[in-house]
Amino acid sequence: MKILSIILIAVSLSMDTFSLALSVGTSLTKRKDILFLSSLVGVFHFFMPLLGNAFGNEIKQIFNINPNLLLFYLFMFIAIEMVIDLFSKSEKAFSLSLWQAILFAFSVSLDSFTIGIGLKSITNDIIFASFIFMIISAFFTYLGLKIGVYSFKKMGEISKIIGILIILFLAFKNL
Repeated sequence: MKILSIILIAVSLSMDTFSLALSVGTSLTKRKDILFLSSLVGVFHFFMPLLGNAFGNEIKQIFNINPNLLLFYLFMFIAIEMVIDLFSKSEKAFSLSLWQAILFAFSVSLDSFTIGIGLKSITNDIIFASFIFMIISAFFTYLGLKIGVYSFKKMGEISKIIGILIILFLAFKNL
């Protein structure tokens, strides 16, 4: 039963990742970017629950960060980057910088940090749970990016606009 709970938590943690990946996928065309971003999100979903479990309460008390406001700013940054790419007249494919990839992975992994704070109440094997989070989030990121690429091939620029609107929706939903 514990494994089912962990898998369900992992899937729920991956839903915002999937939504954002759909949006970003409309701008990515390079296979290496898709694989790198999927892997990076997985790595973040592995380490963030571990960090949340180890240091979560202390970090929340020291920094007093509003995670929803932080997510809003991160999503707005990604949306602005996509708008710039949309109106850019350059024919070269959009390539995700390392900084953008880290921001993406961090922003979609914040919720797994919070889950890490209370994960001990579900399982004592935090590393195994984090491994499950990593695999499932990497899979959903890859799936979202590939569907985003496919939708861009079928719908063109309209899919990018839809992707930007999804990110803006997620940004304002987190306010």
